This record gives sequence, structure tokens and C-alpha cells, in this order.
Amino acid sequence: MNLVLLLGAGTGIGLMVLISGLIPARPALSDALANLHRPRAGQIELSDGGVLVGLVGRPIARSGAGRQLVRRLAPDLRATSQSADALIARQTLCALAGLLWAPATAVLMMAGGVSVSLILPVWISLVLAAAGALLPLLSLKMLAAERRRAFRHALGCFLDLVAVRLAGGAGIESALELSAASGQGWAFSELRQALSEARLMGEPPWAGLDRLGSQLQISELNELAASVALAGDEGARVRGSIAAKARAIRIRGLADAESVAQAASERMSLPIVLLMVGFVIFLGYPAVNQVLTGL
Repeated sequence: MNLVLLLGAGTGIGLMVLISGLIPARPALSDALANLHRPRAGQIELSDGGVLVGLVGRPIARSGAGRQLVRRLAPDLRATSQSADALIARQTLCALAGLLWAPATAVLMMAGGVSVSLILPVWISLVLAAAGALLPLLSLKMLAAERRRAFRHALGCFLDLVAVRLAGGAGIESALELSAASGQGWAFSELRQALSEARLMGEPPWAGLDRLGSQLQISELNELAASVALAGDEGARVRGSIAAKARAIRIRGLADAESVAQAASERMSLPIVLLMVGFVIFLGYPAVNQVLTGL
């Protein structure tokens, strides 16, 4: 009975996903207008290679629930340069593997002559399916946090270069563009792209930095854009605020590195504690057993 209910629920969910993919939800008018004016580099790619991505990830990503999920995860996807289709395909694959692992194990045990109840495999499969669906999201969050830390480190170097060029008499726009062109890597490439888009759209460079900070959820970029916009072209005041921002980013980076090192040290002490507990139990068990059997 439980197996029949499980198969019926799986069939119903599959039909709902198929229908939602064939008949995608109509986007809201505000989202459609925002997509018309959104820069191409800031959009989340919804297409990727692969059979599983094309058959599963793309239809789910274009459904109503998929659009809500992509909208919430847009900054993390943008920071990691991942595809929403590929993420949803990985979630589906992990959830399906978790859902089928316990029933497959139970079937193999039954084929070997071992009597197994179907209630426990059903609950284990549901728990593993939920864990499998959450695993790619946790991986995405961790990778996005790591990319943001790397971006903040590169941003501190970028601000130091800007401060040096401002001290040499360069204007704020030329200092930003020349400093972004001086570095390599993902962070400097994003900075160059944001400044180039702002220039092509006829906007000041700090508008591009503010937009990039909103897309990547890096508050330091928004604060930098706000301070530069308020200061205008007053060289000394801009240079002072940029130098202070670079110093604050370095201090925060050192604090984050120290916290990560302390967490790693604590994780290293846990196996030693478990080993000592096992050793004490190994030594004390004979004496405790003698006392209990003697009574």
C-alpha cells in the first residue's frame, strides 16, 4: 500500500513538472520591463549543455516556481557564473538519487532473501530526497561566499591603485578605468565590464560599480559608488575616502581569515577528542564490567 502511494505521488509530481514546463507561467509586467533594460552581462544564463539540463533543468527553470527560485538565487548564480538550468538539473538528479537509493537497497535485500519492511525505506527515501535537493544549494552558497571573499580582496588592491592614480593627478574616471585595466582575474574582469557598460550607456562609472555591487551582493561596491558619487571630482576628498575604504576592506579580510583559521583549528581538535574518549572507554570498560558482574 505504501509503495503504491509512493509511486502515485511520484507520478503526480512528474506530471505537474511536465505540465509546468510545457505551459510556463506568464512573467509579471514589471519583470518583463526590467529584462528589457537589464545589461546583458548581468543576466543569469538559463541555458546550458547536456541532456539532463535540456530535459529537466530548462523546463523547471522557466516554470513559475523555477522563476521564483532563480530570482532568489540570482546574486549567488551571478557570483559563481553558474547556470540556473544546470543548478536545477543537479538538484533534480541528487533528489532522484536520494529518493531511489533506499527502495533500491530494500529490493536488493528482498531479492537476497532478507525480509525488510517497506515503511522504513519510504521515510529514508523522502529524507534523502530532501537532503539531495538541498545539497546543490548549500554548495552554491559556499562557493558564492568564497568568490565574494576573493572579490573583496581584489577590490582592496583595486582601490589602492585608484588612490595612487588620484594622488598622481588623474581624474576619477580615468583612475577607475586604468586601475581596472591593470589587474587580472575574475574580479578585475567584472570591474572592467561594469565600467565599460556604464561608459557605453552614458552613465558615470560609479553607477556601473553600484549596479555590479547589487548584482553580486557586495556592499563594499555600493558604498564605494555612493562615496564617489557624493564626492564628485574633488580629488583630495575622493582619494581619502577611497584609501579609507581600501584599509577597511583589508582589515575585514584579515578578520575573516583569522576566523576561518580558528574554525579550522577547532575542527582539527574534534578527532583528537573523539580518539581520547574512545581510548578512555577502551581502558575503563574492563574495570566497569568487573564491578558490574561482581555485584
